[in-house]
Amino acid sequence: MSTSPGAGRTDGSPVRVGALAPLTRPGWDEAGRHLLAGLELAAGEVNDAGGIGGRPLELLVRDTAADPLRAAAAVDELARLGVAALAGEYHSVVARSAAARADALGLPFLCSSAVLDTLTEQPTEWVARLSPPQSRGWRVYADFLIGAGHSRIAVAAQPSVYWASGARILRDHLAPRGGAVVELDMGALAPEAVCDALGAHRATALLLLVGAPEPAVSIVRAVRRDQRLAGLMIGAPAGQPEFTEWATLLGDDGTAIPFLRYLPERLTPLGARVAVALRERLAGAPSFVAFEGYDTIAVLADMLRAHGVDRASIAASWPGVAVEGTRGPIRFSRVPGIGVWQWARPPVQVVDRDPKEPDRFRVLHTGTEI
Repeated sequence: MSTSPGAGRTDGSPVRVGALAPLTRPGWDEAGRHLLAGLELAAGEVNDAGGIGGRPLELLVRDTAADPLRAAAAVDELARLGVAALAGEYHSVVARSAAARADALGLPFLCSSAVLDTLTEQPTEWVARLSPPQSRGWRVYADFLIGAGHSRIAVAAQPSVYWASGARILRDHLAPRGGAVVELDMGALAPEAVCDALGAHRATALLLLVGAPEPAVSIVRAVRRDQRLAGLMIGAPAGQPEFTEWATLLGDDGTAIPFLRYLPERLTPLGARVAVALRERLAGAPSFVAFEGYDTIAVLADMLRAHGVDRASIAASWPGVAVEGTRGPIRFSRVPGIGVWQWARPPVQVVDRDPKEPDRFRVLHTGTEI
């Protein structure tokens, strides 16, 4: 799929950017649609403003469907098609595969929304990221748990490098503060058995480290209907309740489930304007993922205007980026323990859906540490 919004206002050969997003199952396709909406909105605005030196910016969109092998093949294809850079992706394990291929091919990749710390095995000059690393966001979430009085935490976890990393971050951050994490293997337990295990472990909070909609939705339903667990808090640090599908499937059961969201207390003036355009494009409230998509193209367009389409020149310019994004000023630096160029201070919030008004989000905690 190829898109070139607003290209009628420019001329000359297009400047191509590859865009990766999960647009079909088993990928989180609603997140993919939000990501793509942000990417395409920004690309259209770039072209309406004259493109890249008078040349239209063209997005070559590829559906990764949450498949790391499919993503790697898409990177190979896009490199052959002559894209100047790559943008996007939501799923961490998929972004990791795309980043490895981009690094091997010498293709600049600005990752929009994947948080896994080890996005690449080794430090690389070719990859940068807008979303916060998992170690930062999930530490903020652990601080929220402690502040809310939860020290005995159960995690319902599926096998995955992403979920395993999240559980380790929580355990390491909670242990010195008197917290304990008990893991429940969702490869072996049905949702009803999770309820039995929660009672046995006397946990006060259950975190969903599982895919959505399933098994997350079934676990929430089972816990909400178990009278033994009436006082248990359910949490979803990976952000499952952000999207409308969650609210549609769970209704009131999907409220009061805290999750991580990467938005500031107030959007920038640019962000406020973009929010209106995204709402119209999506026919609903934009998620933080849509803003990440917009900011990705805003950054890449600025780099392309300044440095042209030479891939090596683009990759060498990450440390010089200074772009006003929808959620704050964006600059990249080297963060200890992170092998890619990183926006060091993206905003981090813990929010939930208000039980009294499920379409409204309540900010419960704001991250300040880095």
